[in-house]
Amino acid sequence: MSSTAMAPTPLANVHSVTDTLLAIPILTRSRPHTAWTRPQILASSGGSTSTAAAPQQASRRTALGLGLASIALAGGFVDRASLAEDNGYWYIGPIPVPPIYNKIANEATGTRSFVRSGIYIANIGEEGSRYRIRKYAFDLLALGDLVQKDLLNYVRRYLRLKGTIMYYDFDKVISAAPEPEKQPILDLANRLFDKLEKLEDAAKRDDFPAAEAVYKDAAVILQEVRDEIKYQSVGFLGAIGLWNLNILKSAASV
Repeated sequence: MSSTAMAPTPLANVHSVTDTLLAIPILTRSRPHTAWTRPQILASSGGSTSTAAAPQQASRRTALGLGLASIALAGGFVDRASLAEDNGYWYIGPIPVPPIYNKIANEATGTRSFVRSGIYIANIGEEGSRYRIRKYAFDLLALGDLVQKDLLNYVRRYLRLKGTIMYYDFDKVISAAPEPEKQPILDLANRLFDKLEKLEDAAKRDDFPAAEAVYKDAAVILQEVRDEIKYQSVGFLGAIGLWNLNILKSAASV
C-alpha cells in the first residue's frame, strides 16, 4: 500500500505574506512480506515428529508418469523413423553420390574439378533434368555481372553448385536420349564442362583476365545449351518444385 503525506507548510515570502503550500508528496512502498511457514506436523509421539508426505508422494507419481510418457513417445518416434528410412524423402547417413554412365568426366582426373560431393540432387526425371539444365544455363549466363576482380570467389562457389547439378543432369539426359541424339548432347556437355573447369581454375587462382576471357567463351556454349536442350512441359510440372530447394539446402556445403 502507498501512503501520501499532504501536510500544509507555512512559508514567508519577501513581502512578509504567509503562503500555505502543499508539501511534496512522499511516496512510500511497502514490500510484500512472505512469512516462512513450518511444515505441518501430522503426528508427534515420543519426541519424534513426521512431516506431510503427501506432496512428496505426488511429486514422485508425477515424475514416474512423465518418465513413462517419455518412453512411450520415444518408442513411437523410433518406430516411425525406422518405417521412414526407405520412403525416399530423406537419407539415413551421407548423401549418396550418383553414378555416371557416360563419358563426360575429365579423362585425366575421372571427374570434373567443379563437381562437389554432399549436394542433394532431386530426382525429377529426364524431362525435369532437361528443364533444370536450361534453367541453370540461364543462371550461369546471368553470372557475367559477378565476373569481377574482387568477386571471383563468389563466381567459383556459384559455379560449383550449378555445375555439379548440371553434370549429373546431363548424364541422365544423355542416357535417356534416342541413339541419334546421344553423341551431339555428349559433345555439347563436354565442351561446356571443359570451359567450366577452366573458369573454375582461373577463379581459384584469382586470375581475373583469364576468368573474363574464359567466361566469354563459356557464355556462347551456355546459350547453345539453352537452344539445343528441349523439354516437354507435360509430365513433370508437379515435380519441379523439389529442385527449388537445392540452393538453400546445399549452399553451405559448396
